[in-house]
Amino acid sequence: MTPTRAPSAPIGYYWGDDAYSIERAADQLARRVAGPDGEPLGRWRATGATTSAALIGERVATGALFGGGTVAIVREPLPLIRTKAVRDELIAILATVAPGNALVFLDPMDRWAKPTEKSRTGLDAGRAALAAAVEAAGGELRGFPAPKEGEMARWIEDRARERGVRLGQGAAQELAKRVGAFVREGDVDRRRQGQLAAAELDKLALYRLDAEVSCDDVRALVSEAIPASTWALLDAVGARRTREAADLLERVLDVTPEPVLLVQLHRRLRELIEVSDLLATGTRPSELPRVLKLNSWRAQILARQAPAWTLPELESALDGLLELDATVKGAGRTMANERGRRLAFTLWLADGVAPH
Repeated sequence: MTPTRAPSAPIGYYWGDDAYSIERAADQLARRVAGPDGEPLGRWRATGATTSAALIGERVATGALFGGGTVAIVREPLPLIRTKAVRDELIAILATVAPGNALVFLDPMDRWAKPTEKSRTGLDAGRAALAAAVEAAGGELRGFPAPKEGEMARWIEDRARERGVRLGQGAAQELAKRVGAFVREGDVDRRRQGQLAAAELDKLALYRLDAEVSCDDVRALVSEAIPASTWALLDAVGARRTREAADLLERVLDVTPEPVLLVQLHRRLRELIEVSDLLATGTRPSELPRVLKLNSWRAQILARQAPAWTLPELESALDGLLELDATVKGAGRTMANERGRRLAFTLWLADGVAPH
């Protein structure tokens, strides 16, 4: 999202799931306020949970007599805008920013807030009120969605040019893949992908100095940091793509407690049983969202996966999952160690999920 007019006040509100670009926007605003020949602004950082409108006002309302001014950077401002009373106190501060100072709100989010017909920012009511106040004060509004796939490759090329790094053919795309930008599942945390890509560019620049960075250089120096996605694992299990599921399983178990994963797998198998039963009795796929009270996208996924199973296969997989649950919880036997439990998950995939 871009502002409707050029900002005229040293105030900014930046949000989204691209943490690197949010911080970069704050740096750019501070440099604009300082001017090309001015002294850099001092930084004062706080979070919405640890500060107040009054404390912020103390930092920005008085200009510096000597040296550079101050940029107050407030991360996660939600506690300061949660109610109308505290929000009004914060909005009143916007008019008090002294010349030479700046005020920035950084709002990193788990997911990108897509603009809608009702809201051009896509923000909730409290955030939208802050955005409107910043814009009315002449400040800058910008939302930063985390780039994906080809967008991330172009983003990396832009950051490389800023650093004077020459990338060979395919190097940007390879780096984008290695930081996880090509993972399509919606539950992936993308907030740090930009920061990771920028850090890897800095490392590659030191490695190659004035030489071109090749695709092989990226493969040799950049470790894969593909994020774990529970949705991807559940979809691989539902579609009976066991090799893919086995690859995903290790990464998911690194970040997801085993009992939580068992509940999610159980839910997916139960949903597939329900969908298979409904389709077998003549329910049309278009009716599944209403009958099962699911969103249409999820119902479509289940309708595509269900034909890969027979009902006896689904019931057998569910029985195997119950045995796996007993293994994880150590019911009736000595508690298996982590390696043994992970092996039990893999055996369940081979015995209960793989087509025979």
